[in-house]
Amino acid sequence: MELQNVVVAGGGVLGTQIGLMCAYTGHKVTFWLRSESSIGRTTPKIERYSALMLRDLEAAKALITNPVGKMLYPRGMIKSWDGITEEKIDELLKTGGDNLKNNISIELDMAKAVADADIVIESMSEDPDAKIAVYEQMKDLLPEKTILVTNSSTMLPSRFAQHTGRPEKYLSLHFANTIWKNNTAEVMGHPGTDQAIYDKVVAFASDINMVPLQLHKEQPGYILNSMLVPFLSAAQELWAKEVADPETIDLTWKLATSAPAGPFQILDIVGLETAYNIHIMKPESKIEGSLENKICTLLKEKIDKGETGVNAGKGFYDYKK
Repeated sequence: MELQNVVVAGGGVLGTQIGLMCAYTGHKVTFWLRSESSIGRTTPKIERYSALMLRDLEAAKALITNPVGKMLYPRGMIKSWDGITEEKIDELLKTGGDNLKNNISIELDMAKAVADADIVIESMSEDPDAKIAVYEQMKDLLPEKTILVTNSSTMLPSRFAQHTGRPEKYLSLHFANTIWKNNTAEVMGHPGTDQAIYDKVVAFASDINMVPLQLHKEQPGYILNSMLVPFLSAAQELWAKEVADPETIDLTWKLATSAPAGPFQILDIVGLETAYNIHIMKPESKIEGSLENKICTLLKEKIDKGETGVNAGKGFYDYKK
């Protein structure tokens, strides 16, 4: 593993999962967080997702004799299903469990966090000003060797490259939620990305048990969100227009397509704050009475009540029951 020392900037839903997946696969991981309160929010996520990952790995034993087991196993936890046995899963549980306990640290001092970083994965909120502020603070602290990637789900790396101090070593590496099961890693450079650096990030994605999905040019939303965001937006428009309530919209989608989850269940997993940040960046969201403005207002009402999704225990659905 060429890129061994990993720093994750941010401890949100995906940032936490990315760090844990790196730790599970034997990398040394440091979470850089901005404040003590951030530690208070991130630590429970680390504990929760670690438990979920190991639970799903343990549950994979029951899939060994299942004819469709090869379609259902947690792909990020088990590199290959071919020849898998309960004994091999037990070995992964022992090694992976130890890695999740021993390979993770949290640091508030940015200089200390990045001092020996091989790769920094920026996973801050979808706020361009906040990302730029972090890059400006970080650029003079990074070792020459360090590769910097962003997990932004909507914004292009070319928008930020000039602020990083190392545009040739900067690109996007985007993950899907519950990455230990949905093990995609979209790799997208910008025109100034060095091809050798791009190739190293592709190899790194494979090292952390992801399937590298290589984009040949910049695309807002990459591959996944180019399809997912319009789908979720269409559902939110139906809600904002009062055509139907979220439960009915979800039920319609699941019944008609046999999908396991509807758009509002997906929004709860993604997090309503992320959804709000995506909508608020659209110019029409500032126009009183516009559909975008109404969606933002409705989402903000739920966020202000603490109903931000699965991790909060409540979003569009109540997960405390």
